[in-house]
Amino acid sequence: MRLESSVVDRFLLYVTFDTRSDESSSSSPSTPGQLMLLEHLAGELRAIGLEEIDLDPHGVLMATVPAAGAPDAPVIGLIAHVDTSPEMSGTDVKPIVHRAYDGRDLALPDDPSAVLRAADIPALGEAIGHDIITASGATLLGADDKAGVAAIVAAAEHLLAHPEIPRGRVRLAFTTDEEIGRGTAHFDVAKFGAACAYTLDGGGHGEIESESFSADQMTVTFRGFNTHPGYGKKRLVNAIKMAAAFIGRLPHDGLSPETTDGYEGFVHPYLMDASVDRTAVRFIVRDFRTEGLKQKEEFLEALARAAAEAFPGGSTEVAVVEQYRNMKEVLERHPAVVEHAREAIRQAGLEPVSRAIRGGTDGSKLSFMGLPTPNLFAGQHNFHSRLEWVSAQDLDKAVEVIVNLCRIWAGSTAHG
Repeated sequence: MRLESSVVDRFLLYVTFDTRSDESSSSSPSTPGQLMLLEHLAGELRAIGLEEIDLDPHGVLMATVPAAGAPDAPVIGLIAHVDTSPEMSGTDVKPIVHRAYDGRDLALPDDPSAVLRAADIPALGEAIGHDIITASGATLLGADDKAGVAAIVAAAEHLLAHPEIPRGRVRLAFTTDEEIGRGTAHFDVAKFGAACAYTLDGGGHGEIESESFSADQMTVTFRGFNTHPGYGKKRLVNAIKMAAAFIGRLPHDGLSPETTDGYEGFVHPYLMDASVDRTAVRFIVRDFRTEGLKQKEEFLEALARAAAEAFPGGSTEVAVVEQYRNMKEVLERHPAVVEHAREAIRQAGLEPVSRAIRGGTDGSKLSFMGLPTPNLFAGQHNFHSRLEWVSAQDLDKAVEVIVNLCRIWAGSTAHG
């Protein structure tokens, strides 16, 4: 089935909104640009004829595609987040469409060092003949997750234009601050009212993700004693040096993002608040087995104690905050949710590719909130990077998979 959808045009517009999230902000959404895009989306959804459009004060936008031909079918949901990563600028994004990609390296005009090299990116070699969309080299593109947003809106528009496609009610939700772990903080599952949902927040075509890391945040705090350094002998205790000694004890050949892949977990120090009197090191801890988190946290705590003991008068303490859990623990109790997605991918002429997310999506939390939610591809590559890209043809396929899903859940495989 070939869909003539508006997905590429919508995507090229959405990426021009600066929606970079901000972990230091206490507001919700954390940045005003997210709300600007959400208000724009609400207007688009009204214009194409969706129902029950509701944008709440925290930046959760919900809407409904009405049922057609299958009013008693289960209500399914489609979810994407509008924010982009705080790790890279999202200001003044200039999307470029490289038509009919021919396999050569793609140099981005705003930075000579920003080059998508086909030899380094196998997925790019598989996209020869596709229209490749990148940014200009100075910013990220924003495909994570504006590709998912565009696919959902384009699919909703297609469904409304084709009432002959059988479907139950389809609920849409667009969330904020997923990149800083707050995507579901104000998500009302009961209000959403779906039996299951799918996030459109994944990579290459055909991918379906029904496993994620289990994740905690751990803060290791070292306490010293600060005094005038000219009179510090046998009195001053330097918490920065304690933290440095602790970090130096971390394994160099494993247990880190740069040395692990597949189903291996890791511990990752990513932020330090340092002073002589008090230095805090913030970690993310990841494992596909939830029980494995505790083992890694105990390991870190033992290293921290050993480092602090080497500095008489120093001390350490740890605090752990749960972030999310492996969605597999919920989804394996709802096999139809994943199998229907696989069938929707097959009907789009693709081979389903099951993979475990070395991270998490909103679906990781939503699954444990009572809404089983695997993650589907939206064509994203090189996440959080100036070299981020997406294939226009993969965006079209994401729209097609959504339409197929609606038909499958309605209990029909007839083509619309």
